[in-house]
Amino acid sequence: MGFPTVRPRRLRKNESIRRLVRETKLSVDDLIYPLFIEAGKNIKKEIPSMPGIYRYSLDKIDEELKEIIDLNIPAVLLFGIPLEKDEVGSDTWNENGVIQTAIKYIKDKYPDLYVITDVCFCEYTSHGHCGVLYCNDVDNDKTLENTKKQVISHAKAGADMVAPSGMMDGVVKAIRQALDEEGFTDIPIMSYSAKYASSYYGPFRDAADSTPSFGDRKTYQMDVANKREALKEVALDIEEGADIVMVKPALAYLDIISDIKQNFNVPVAAYNVSGEYSMIKAAGKLGWIDQQKVMLETLTAMKRAGADIIITYFAKEVARLI
Repeated sequence: MGFPTVRPRRLRKNESIRRLVRETKLSVDDLIYPLFIEAGKNIKKEIPSMPGIYRYSLDKIDEELKEIIDLNIPAVLLFGIPLEKDEVGSDTWNENGVIQTAIKYIKDKYPDLYVITDVCFCEYTSHGHCGVLYCNDVDNDKTLENTKKQVISHAKAGADMVAPSGMMDGVVKAIRQALDEEGFTDIPIMSYSAKYASSYYGPFRDAADSTPSFGDRKTYQMDVANKREALKEVALDIEEGADIVMVKPALAYLDIISDIKQNFNVPVAAYNVSGEYSMIKAAGKLGWIDQQKVMLETLTAMKRAGADIIITYFAKEVARLI
C-alpha cells in the first residue's frame, strides 16, 4: 500500500503533530558542561577561540556555578590549568593541586552538582603530551602508574566520577583496580574509549595550554580513518570496567556513536568538542548560519545517532531553550 493512501506529510502538517511524533528529543538531562579551572586568583579570562567560554580561578567561579545549577544542568567536567608544569605532570596527584582544590570547593558549596574530572596529563606536563616521555613518545605503563595516583587524589577530594582521556592501553583496568583497592568502589569511570587524533581540538589547546611542544598524539589517539578499531577499544574498556564509554569528537564521528550504541549495552557519551563549538559560533557571528538552529540540530543529531550523554560547551545555551 502506497500513495495516494499513504501520505507521510499528514504527520508534518503543523508543529503540534510534529512534536507528538518526534523520535529524538534533546533534554537538559543529557548535558555535561566542561569547566576550565586555573590556579591563581582574580581570573576570569575568555578563551579567544571559544567565545563565551572562560578560564576561572575559584574566587571567580561562583556566578558560573550558580547559573549551571539554576539551569538544572546535572554535571560538570573539570579541566585544570596549574601554576607550574613539570615533565610528569605531578600537579595531577597533588592533594592541593588545582583540580583537587576545585573539587573540594565545588562539593563543599554545591554538593548536589555532579563533578566529573578529566584524567590526563597534557595540561600539566611541560611538554604537553599525555604522560611520561621515553624516547620522544609516551611510555604507556609508567603513565598508568601516575594515572592511578591521579585518580586516587581526585577520589579523596570528592570527585563523583573520573574520565580518563589519555588513550593509554589498560588505563580503565588500572583505574578500577586503584579505586577499588582504596575503597572507592562506587566511583564510576567514563572512559574516552574512542578518542581520535582529531584536528577539531585546536581551540581546546588554547583553553587548556595543552599544545604538544613537539610532534603529535597519533601514537596514542586513534587514526581518524578507523572504525573497527573504535569497537575494539570500547570492548576492551568495558571488559576492564568502564561504566560509560565516550566518542570524541562527536560531529564527524556520528557513525562511530551509532555503531557503539548498536553493539554494546552501556551508556554512550559524545563530546561536542571545541572545534565544533567554535565553527558554529564563528559562522553564526558572520551571519552565514542561524547559530541557535544549527546548534540544536547538531546536538539532536548526536542524540539521534545514539548518544545518551552529550558533553558540550553549548550546555548553558541549550538549557535556556529547551
